[in-house]
Amino acid sequence: MGEQTTSGQRQATPFPMAALLVLALTIFVNISVEMLPMGLVLPMSRDLSVSESAIGLLVSVFAFTVVASSTTLIRLTRRLPRHALVIGVLLIFTASCLATAVVPTYEWIVAMRIIGGLAHGVFWTVVGAYAAYLVPPEQLGRAVAITSAGGSLAFVLGLPLSTLLGQAVGWRWAFAVFGVACLLAALAVWKVLPPVDHMKDVATTETGSLALPVEGSRVSMSGMVVAILSTTLAMTGQYAFYTFIAPFLVQHAQLPEEWLSPALLAYGVMGAIAVLALTIWLGGRPLAGVVACMIVMLLTMVVLALSTVLPLTFAAILVWGLAMGALPPLLQTRLLEAAPERLLQPAMAWYTTGFNTGIGGGALLGAIAFDSWGPGSLPWVLFAGIAVSLALVAVSHVRRRNRA
Repeated sequence: MGEQTTSGQRQATPFPMAALLVLALTIFVNISVEMLPMGLVLPMSRDLSVSESAIGLLVSVFAFTVVASSTTLIRLTRRLPRHALVIGVLLIFTASCLATAVVPTYEWIVAMRIIGGLAHGVFWTVVGAYAAYLVPPEQLGRAVAITSAGGSLAFVLGLPLSTLLGQAVGWRWAFAVFGVACLLAALAVWKVLPPVDHMKDVATTETGSLALPVEGSRVSMSGMVVAILSTTLAMTGQYAFYTFIAPFLVQHAQLPEEWLSPALLAYGVMGAIAVLALTIWLGGRPLAGVVACMIVMLLTMVVLALSTVLPLTFAAILVWGLAMGALPPLLQTRLLEAAPERLLQPAMAWYTTGFNTGIGGGALLGAIAFDSWGPGSLPWVLFAGIAVSLALVAVSHVRRRNRA
């Protein structure tokens, strides 16, 4: 009876648009900070006297810090109010960005990326599940699409803006600007985002909070594992390529360096269009959306690997942006649909670990491919990651239908 009352109360609550938009803002600044080195590979490598692959590895450092620390930090912070925790990690992002803007050497920047990575894993576990506490299950796809718009906006404005700032006034100012943006996001969370009762999903024991199994959890666990593995594989391929998108466009596609920011802006605009499509059509059909996006990406990677014509390459970049803008929120929606409510926080913790394993491993794999075979090899790395991920999704779907 208590659960039915709670469900009825949630359904009677007006759709929390303002809160979801604030979550989108926090995701925007978070992803922008994570991706900053990607848009600044060329100026940072020149100013710090290190290779382009060394700058790309800053993405790996950030992501692997998340993977190594998130489980411990999530357990240590499990009793803290989610609202206060979001504010705290945003303030840590602020400090790490502002410090990066002034530290003198590459080694110090690595240290600042580690600090940012420590906050990142906690951030995604908390924010990733936040929308599920604010809306009833039937509105979850729409809510995730809205919050995911922050990620698309990072591609639309964050990465191109950082690239433009790096070219115009220096890469250090790019980090400073986004440090201030993190501070403003923390203020917005404090003012607008409502607190949630995250402890109702767990049982408390003498040693802490423990997620309990629920009826039908074997089916849910299977769906969760597939969603996490497919996400990890897709992100490994994506970040192997996207971490080095700037040198790929300049050195392989012969795009003038001054056109990098508009090119990345166009890529991001396509991602924003994809998120809009999610709210209208694909948001309610995550499986069909995942399969469609992956097939489009496979075709696009073939074009990017084989094309020597700049207009065709640029068109393929736009299509890639469209498919990639939709894919992460669709994968996250599949995970949240598969996870029982009591497993939301562990599921998002595993998802965050898988996602960041993909980011870190992808950036590392991309650095190896870039140094060994040149930027032209990067589309094939993404092709392989998406192909294996798609096969995993297809096999899982067939097995599920056979069981039914």
